[in-house]
Amino acid sequence: MGKAYNIMSATCVSRVVLHRIGARWTVFIVNALEAGPMRFTQLKAHIRGITPKALTETLRALETDGLISRTDLGGNPPHVEYALTDLGRSLLVPLRAVRQWAETHVPEITAARERAASR
Repeated sequence: MGKAYNIMSATCVSRVVLHRIGARWTVFIVNALEAGPMRFTQLKAHIRGITPKALTETLRALETDGLISRTDLGGNPPHVEYALTDLGRSLLVPLRAVRQWAETHVPEITAARERAASR
């Protein structure tokens, strides 16, 4: 049996994993790469609103954590593709559930925000 991790413990390394998953652009990048490898410019065009700096930083972090791979295809200018690793693909299952929940409950969340704003 593997080591037991407890996300509620302030010193547990599992918090680092949860922070990566919950980082602002992680969900969007992982979802975008579900269809297959993409180049930087393709990702930037697909994920509207992300800055080049944020995309670069998030891609580096996801690569460091083993969720994506970066393949240099050479050429001039350089061509680089990003793809989900097996570990990154395993994240798609829970992210699909979260995405479905979010899309299903938009009306309720919107209504709650409107009620709070009117108080």
